[in-house]
Amino acid sequence: MVLSVILPICLLLLLGFICVKFDFILAEHIKGLSQFVFKISLPAFLLQALASKRFDEIWNSSYFIAYGGGSLIIFALAFLLYRKFFHCGLTESGVLSMGASMSNTGFIGTAILTMLIGQHAAIYLSLTLIIENLLIVALTLIIAEAGANQQRATSQVLKQTLHNVVKNPVILSIVFGMLCVILNIHLPSYLVQALEMLGKTASPIALFVIGGSLVGMSLKAVDLQSVILVGIKIILMPLTIFALLSILPNVSQEMLYAGTLLAALPMPIVFGIMGQHYGLSDKALSALMLSTILGFMLLSGLIAMWW
Repeated sequence: MVLSVILPICLLLLLGFICVKFDFILAEHIKGLSQFVFKISLPAFLLQALASKRFDEIWNSSYFIAYGGGSLIIFALAFLLYRKFFHCGLTESGVLSMGASMSNTGFIGTAILTMLIGQHAAIYLSLTLIIENLLIVALTLIIAEAGANQQRATSQVLKQTLHNVVKNPVILSIVFGMLCVILNIHLPSYLVQALEMLGKTASPIALFVIGGSLVGMSLKAVDLQSVILVGIKIILMPLTIFALLSILPNVSQEMLYAGTLLAALPMPIVFGIMGQHYGLSDKALSALMLSTILGFMLLSGLIAMWW
């Protein structure tokens, strides 16, 4: 099972890497493809998959508490570690804490979990993306902006963060999908077919984008801080989520495995982008590269053990 899942993923990653490395596709095109996945195909996949479900199939408070609570625990632990032990600034501590507590759910998670459990993956992906965007990304932006713009009022920072979250296409697709379920709205068949066609492109293009994005990254800037950051993300976060899901009620084996698998994913590309934006380019990209390598090794082990 592990080869049938990991091998196609590795081939698509390799294809993306080779195409960009040898200028068959320009790096600017990779950015465009990334925007297509994030703004079009992934929202289409989530909207179509959610709109076809019942509310009791989608919502699970135990999963939300476990994954949300676990993510916040990891974020707080990383923040205190980098702020107090490594004496990092407010902005740097916030951005690094995001890398420790947020997975590449939208790209790698969508590809792997869809291959493992089909469209049922949309349930876990949606809940996880809500947690990551409404909790982790929002918290990171608030802390990072507070550190970078200490003259700006807190209300201004909160307002800008809320504006960024509200206009997020992934969040909007989840909201619309949930409204369809709650209000018992059935999408027209032609719209469902169009969304399905778009949704099927999300996984392969996302993997191609990840492979292309790895070009230019290196492990040259890896230091103790980077190694600890990757260790927290790849090892401590999945262990925390697994433990919380194990003790909470109404958690199926599929939910336990899916939540742990998503927590074990490498850091998201947006972590590297945010690191570049706040002047942490080398540190963020090196940690991202290392987490991608080690993350796939751990994912292979989990898939071999559970599926």
